[in-house]
Amino acid sequence: MSKPETTKPFYNSTIPSDWEIMSLDELGELKNGINKDKEEFGHGFPLVGLMDVFDIPKVYNGEFSLVNTTENERRDFDLRKGDVLFVRSSVKPTGVGLTTLVCQDMPNTTFSGFLIRFRTNGKLDFEFKAHCFFEDNFRQRLLNKSTISANTNINQVALKSLKIAIPSLHEQKAIANILSLMDTAINKNNLLIAKKELQKKWLIQNLLNGKKRLKMFEKEKWKEIHIHNVAKEVSLKNRTDKQLTVLSCTKYDGLVPSLEYFGRRIFSDDVSTYKVVPKNHFAYATNHIEEGSIGYQEIFDEALISPIYTVFKTDASVNDAFFYKLLKSHKCVYQYQARMEGSIDRRGGLRWDAFSIIKIQIPSLKEQTAIAKVLQAADKEIQLLKIKTEKLREQKKGLMQVLLTGKKRLIIKE
Repeated sequence: MSKPETTKPFYNSTIPSDWEIMSLDELGELKNGINKDKEEFGHGFPLVGLMDVFDIPKVYNGEFSLVNTTENERRDFDLRKGDVLFVRSSVKPTGVGLTTLVCQDMPNTTFSGFLIRFRTNGKLDFEFKAHCFFEDNFRQRLLNKSTISANTNINQVALKSLKIAIPSLHEQKAIANILSLMDTAINKNNLLIAKKELQKKWLIQNLLNGKKRLKMFEKEKWKEIHIHNVAKEVSLKNRTDKQLTVLSCTKYDGLVPSLEYFGRRIFSDDVSTYKVVPKNHFAYATNHIEEGSIGYQEIFDEALISPIYTVFKTDASVNDAFFYKLLKSHKCVYQYQARMEGSIDRRGGLRWDAFSIIKIQIPSLKEQTAIAKVLQAADKEIQLLKIKTEKLREQKKGLMQVLLTGKKRLIIKE
């Protein structure tokens, strides 16, 4: 790669002087998606919806929802190879204007009113279109033109006015090739993550119920107990009004610092009624345990949680890492759901008296510890692969910023 020799101004920066500056209006046509009454959905012809493309850079023919459309509608709202779909409306501002490249002709398929179709006139290379709308400065200009009500929205008028810097088709192809190689590396790593996730799921399903035994423990029997045989409720109120980190419990991530996770304050200003969660204690959402909202506090010496949670501590016969995996397993979550459904007053949730009599099967402490180590090793392997994916994404982002602005030029052999 080399730096451009001459440049010209483009917004608050510069681009190579041999690049063009064109608005989306000059590059193609925009069209809003189809809107239909709710009774028209569930039958008819394929419809590409928001969730089929959100944060997905490319879309192919596949299984989509159905909508009843006329022949004229299927002609007017059709999708062809090379079309670009912009997200028109998003709850999160960062989601508006994300694009997806249509990679195949999609006969008889229409697209949702939450999307805007951009059909180009030949000045943009096919693969280049998968990358050029993700350049940071373009994204910022798009967000500046969006409007905020209940959601963040972008319309055709705003999109038409947006300009992008365009190299020759030959250079577009070269840039797209480099960025696509990065995508290939990212996708390959993500496929490996998916494979490891399936392996971990198999381990959880088989090790936590004794279907698969570790060799050194094959002859040992498991025992059936009630949760209250190995744990007791802990109810420490924040009577001295300590200003500790407030936690929330999520279905997938367990206990997390609330402010950090949600990016805003969702808990009360007055935390004097909150419960203290000491280190190495469990907590679950009393009213939402049927979703598997249970967590283990191992970060802070003490933290706080809403009084609607139940806090408990295990005894020395239990390996907490094993116990946490067991309580999050499908078998236990099914029991939470069954007990919630059988409750006279579901608003009361699953309180400790009902939760603690749930029967579970556990092995010896040594086998618990060995199983926990196997599952933790699987978690660690997946975590490292996810870190690798993020690094690859950052590398691609850095490449995009220099290649899509012409700050670095590819040496192209004609």
